[in-house]
Amino acid sequence: METENNTKVSQITDLKEKVVTAIKQVYDPEIPVDVYELGLIYEITVYPVNNVYVLMTLTSPNCPSAEFIPSEVKDKIQQIQGINNVEVELTFDPPYSQDMMSEAAQLELGFL
Repeated sequence: METENNTKVSQITDLKEKVVTAIKQVYDPEIPVDVYELGLIYEITVYPVNNVYVLMTLTSPNCPSAEFIPSEVKDKIQQIQGINNVEVELTFDPPYSQDMMSEAAQLELGFL
C-alpha cells in the first residue's frame, strides 16, 4: 500500500511539473517573460484522474490580453498527454504586484 501511495504521489508530482512546463510556454504579449515566472499563477492543483485546477491573475484587471492568456494556459495544459479536465480560474485577490515575479523575471525585465 505504501508503495502504491508513493507511486500516486510521484505521478501527481510528475504531472504537476509537466503542467508548469506547459504554463511556461504562455507569455503576456507585452512582457517578454512567461506567465509562470511573472508570478501570475497563484495555485496549481492536480486531482485524481488527472484533473487540473489553476488559479491565476493578470498584471491588471484591464489587461488587453484578459481573454487570451487564461484560455492559452488552459489549451497548453490540455495538450499534455493523459490530462482529463482543466479548469482555469481568474482572480484579482490578492492584486498582482511586481514582488510576485521570480528572480529570473526581475532580472529579465531589469528590476534587479
